[in-house]
Amino acid sequence: MAKAKTDKPAADRQTGYHWRNWSREQRCRPEVIAHPHTREGLIEAVMNATTAGRAVKVAGSGHSFTPAAVTDGSMLRIEGMNRILEVDRPGNRVKVEAGIRLGDLNRKLDRHGLALENLGDIDKQTLAGAISTATHGTGAKWRNLSAQIEAIEIVTADGVLHELSEASDPDAFRAARVGIGALGAIYSVTMRTVAPFRIERFDRTRPLGEVLAGMDKLADELDHFEFYVFPHTDTALCRESTRTDAAADPPSAVATYAQEVVLENWVAGAFATVTRFVPASIPALSKLAASGSGVSRKLDHSFRVFASERQLKFTEMEYCVPRANAREAVEGVLEIANRRDLKVAFPIEVRFVAADDAMLSPSFERDSCYVAVHFDRHGEGHKPYFDAVESLMARFGGRPHWGKRHTRDDADLRGLYPRFGDFLAVRERLDPGGAFANEYTERVLGPVVEPVAGKKRRRRKK
Repeated sequence: MAKAKTDKPAADRQTGYHWRNWSREQRCRPEVIAHPHTREGLIEAVMNATTAGRAVKVAGSGHSFTPAAVTDGSMLRIEGMNRILEVDRPGNRVKVEAGIRLGDLNRKLDRHGLALENLGDIDKQTLAGAISTATHGTGAKWRNLSAQIEAIEIVTADGVLHELSEASDPDAFRAARVGIGALGAIYSVTMRTVAPFRIERFDRTRPLGEVLAGMDKLADELDHFEFYVFPHTDTALCRESTRTDAAADPPSAVATYAQEVVLENWVAGAFATVTRFVPASIPALSKLAASGSGVSRKLDHSFRVFASERQLKFTEMEYCVPRANAREAVEGVLEIANRRDLKVAFPIEVRFVAADDAMLSPSFERDSCYVAVHFDRHGEGHKPYFDAVESLMARFGGRPHWGKRHTRDDADLRGLYPRFGDFLAVRERLDPGGAFANEYTERVLGPVVEPVAGKKRRRRKK
C-alpha cells in the first residue's frame, strides 16, 4: 500500500556536520551523516559505517535530553523512513517505518480509522526515539508507548535485519522495545492499535493539599490524570481526562492558540527570562502563574488532546518511582524546589503509568509515578537542583527516564532492573563489537564485551 522510495544519492551524505538536540544542549560533529529512506538504504548505511570502522548512531528529532545519539562516527537520520507499510484492520495492527514522527503517525492512523491507546504530551519525536527511551503518557491503567509494540525489525552491525517478537525471540524483543539505541537501527515497528476515541479534558486548579491527599483516587477514577505544581505555591494545576464516545467539540483555533502557544510557551518563556535575571522574582511569579490558570475544557480526538505544543526550550530530569511512594516522593521534590537558593522557576510535573515487561522500562513490573523537574537550559544552574532530586529519588528505588538528564551509571542501574543482565546478554548477541555504543551507553550499560581470539576483553573508551 505504501509507495516505493529510493534513497538519495551519495552526495546526500554530509561531512563536518554539526548536530544538536532539541534543547540545544547535546552537540556533536559526525564524520558522516546518512539519510536512508528505505530498508535497503538503512542496511547499506549501517554496513558502510561498520566496514569503515566507524561507530554508528541513529538520530531522530533529537527530543532526548541525554547524549544517547551523540557520535563522531556515522549518524543515521531516519526521518525519511516514514511510511505506513501494512494495515491490519481486523487485527487492529499497523506496521510502520520507525522514522515517522508521532504526530504524523497519529494523523495517518486516524484516516485509517485507528488510534494508539495512549500517548505522551509531545508528538514531535520519531517513533524509534520514543520507544527506545520508554516515552510515556499518563493513566494508571495504561502502559508506556513501547508496550503497544508487537514486533520490531532491527538492523545490526553485520547488516542483518532481525524480526523480533514475543514468539520469535522474547528476550531480544523485550530488550529492543526499550533499547536506548544500543542494539541496532530500528527499521519498522508493528503496533497494536484501537478504534478512534475522543477525550474530554478539564484543566483546573485545585488546592495542593487536596491533590496530594487524593491523588491516588484521582489517578484511579480518571482515565488520564496529571498535575503540575509551581514552587512556592499551594496550588496544583490538574489535567483531568476521560475517554468518551461523544462527538468531538474542539475549542476554537483562537482559543487553542491562546492557551497552548501564547500562555504555555510565550508567557512561560517570558517568566523564565525574567527569573533568570531577577531570581528574587521567582516566588511572586510562581504565585501569579498558578493563580492565573482558570478552568478550560477540551473535547476532541484523542491524539489532539494528548499532545501539546512545546516551543519553550528547557532542560529536564524525570524519575519513575513505585506508585506506593508517589506522595512521599512528590512532597520531597517540592521541599527541594522551594529552597530559595536553588532558584527554581519551572513547575514539577507528576504522571502515572501502569507496569510493563520491557527489560529496561522504568516501569518494569511495577505500577509507577513519574516525577519530572525542569530548569532553564542555559548554563549549569540546574545541577544543584537536579542532584538533590536525584539523591531523593534513590531512596525510593527511582529509575531515570532514558530520554531525560540523569547521572546514574551501570553500577547504580544494575540493581534497579531485575533483568539488566539479560539485556546485556542480548546486547552482546546483537552488537558484540559495540558498533552502536557511545560514551552514554557505556556509562549506563557498562563497556561492551568483545570476543577476541577466543577470549573476551573490555572495549576501550575513546
